[in-house]
Amino acid sequence: MHALIDADILNYRIGFATNNESEGVAIKTMAGFLEDLLLFDLPDVWTWELHLTGKNNFRNNYAQTVPYKGNRTSDKPIHYHVLRTYLKEEWQATINEGIEADDMLAIRQTELGDSSIIVTLDKDLDQVVGWHYNFVKKIKYYLTKPECDLNFYKQFLTGDKVDNIIGAYGIGDKKAEKLLADKTETEMWSIIVEHLGEERAIENGHLLYMLRYNDDYFKPPELGSKA
Repeated sequence: MHALIDADILNYRIGFATNNESEGVAIKTMAGFLEDLLLFDLPDVWTWELHLTGKNNFRNNYAQTVPYKGNRTSDKPIHYHVLRTYLKEEWQATINEGIEADDMLAIRQTELGDSSIIVTLDKDLDQVVGWHYNFVKKIKYYLTKPECDLNFYKQFLTGDKVDNIIGAYGIGDKKAEKLLADKTETEMWSIIVEHLGEERAIENGHLLYMLRYNDDYFKPPELGSKA
């Protein structure tokens, strides 16, 4: 099996965890984590690739209601750039310009199918069919297309506080699931438009949708199914 690793999350988590340590300790901690992950946590993984987010995120152009990720502070871990360089030079992490690391994980999983596994903590990637691994809970799980569609469309209504995406007022995860469960994509889309309005719904779609191939973009169900 081939692991698709979200290196952005590792950079921040291990970076903040080693803020009070030296550069050497930060690098050693990152190396130890990756080695343990691939040797012990994922024994069926034989090959892997790491992905980092580059500059010029295309989602910034779609965010009209509020700035995409505009609620985040500019603070980065002290060893952020050191760890990023280490991941590039020692683990051949790929920097993805114009898109996020998440998008490339989704693209690669779509290409590789069940021979790959996405390694992240980001729930945004639970819209992608296939194997997933949560490295904090140490849980490996498989998501089918109906499960992924529900996960994706629920986020339209709940929003995403981490990425500063505004959902429908008063709708949390349980209410969103109750509204959308056992519905077709077209039916879910109609419910979302009813609560957000079409313009806001399309905006959220562009912000939430993980690309599945190069030059992909979000398309509402009635205009053609997503790839």
